Amino acid sequence: MEPCIFCKIANKEIPTEFLQETPEAVIFKDIKPSAPVHYLVVSKKHISSIKEVKHEDEALMGHLIHEAKDAAAKLGLSGYKLVFNVGREGGQIIDHIHLHILGGWE
Repeated sequence: MEPCIFCKIANKEIPTEFLQETPEAVIFKDIKPSAPVHYLVVSKKHISSIKEVKHEDEALMGHLIHEAKDAAAKLGLSGYKLVFNVGREGGQIIDHIHLHILGGWE
């Protein structure tokens, strides 16, 4: 299987400015924002979807949420949405688990 675009970004094969990076995840701006502020929290571990998350991934999932909270604070967001899209019918476009940080509305 050829690495997906998010794997390539997380592995720095595609230059991208990260807002934050940890050993488990990267955070960067969405290239097609659907909110005034729209960032993605992307796992460095390739998991296709929430449907594929295993019990062994619980710490990673908590880490993604914690990093999203920290990023929202860094961005000065007092209110925001955190969204996982699951499957095509749920709006997921890239088959790699990622969490959307959406905010910036007045």
